[in-house]
Amino acid sequence: MAERFLVVDHLKLAYEGLFNSDELFNIASAFFYEKGYDWYEKLNLRQVTPTGKQIRIVLEPWKNITDFYKIIISVKMNMTDVREVEVEQDGQALKLNQGQVHIIFDAYILADRNDVWSKKPWHWFVSIISQKYFFKDHFAKAETWVKSDLEDLHGRLKRYLNVFKYTYTE
Repeated sequence: MAERFLVVDHLKLAYEGLFNSDELFNIASAFFYEKGYDWYEKLNLRQVTPTGKQIRIVLEPWKNITDFYKIIISVKMNMTDVREVEVEQDGQALKLNQGQVHIIFDAYILADRNDVWSKKPWHWFVSIISQKYFFKDHFAKAETWVKSDLEDLHGRLKRYLNVFKYTYTE
């Protein structure tokens, strides 16, 4: 069985105010496309309640970086009490969403991504020794790579959410 190493555990981003939920999703998907990740959308759930929409999206895109290692970034977006509002900017009416956004990021490195080295006890032992002594530099590069990509994605989403400085009055 492939071994999964947790590199970044629960990096959080919270925001309350005006945003566009479709643009937020598109920024994340464009980032993963730009960086060459394979797309995996684990969950996309939208529920309408009396207080507003509740949106839950779980993304787990991955990238094969060697024959042995795969990096995975998990993005869990929870948007609560999302309501559509109209905001006027420069004489034009913009349709935006208002609500709360909570995003949790996790990053993993998956060793033995094809599950080749765990079929027999001897293979498993050789893979553990190889990881510990021979592939240590490869693991460190994978760790740096996934941390860098996650930091970049976190920064892009944070900058996008801080862009909305409009005021909404009912």
